[in-house]
Amino acid sequence: MVYLFLADGFEETEALCPYDLLLRAGVDIKTVSVNGDKAVTGTHGIKVFADFTLNEIEAECDGVILPGGMPGASNLDANKRVDEILSKAYSEGKIIGAICAAPFILGKRNMLSGKEATCFPGFEDKLSGAIISEKAVVKSGNIITAKGMGVAFEFGLKLVEAFCSTERMLKIISDTQAQKCIL
Repeated sequence: MVYLFLADGFEETEALCPYDLLLRAGVDIKTVSVNGDKAVTGTHGIKVFADFTLNEIEAECDGVILPGGMPGASNLDANKRVDEILSKAYSEGKIIGAICAAPFILGKRNMLSGKEATCFPGFEDKLSGAIISEKAVVKSGNIITAKGMGVAFEFGLKLVEAFCSTERMLKIISDTQAQKCIL
């Protein structure tokens, strides 16, 4: 199971677009509220009801996705249980995705050291030890980072490729009519 963590102030597109693409690819992905209840409010006031709360999940997972948005990313960063699950996933080499401001969470924990990474402009100094890239989406080892909301679809496709295969990603591109937009 893949966990997509949601905290109040998350960027809706950065969470829901990759979530949708991973569902289409057949990935067992679940949204997880870090607020204590299932209702989470995005940065633009859109309410989402998560599949689970942090208290309802185990630390075991196949991967973790961290959407950006502020103060959503800061709220994820401050949560000790998110830190525990993220640290376990990292130590086990699981796929970890972070978009927009959220890569700073990985940088703060030295998870980007020696890895190529990208983020929303202005957060680069928080990516401790990373090789900063100007690319929209970067996969370096088990870590996938992306610049922001405008590349949420591309970020989602890279996650599909990482969790499934290149062939599955190409099928999603074809099925969604994205080939002229993305490639």
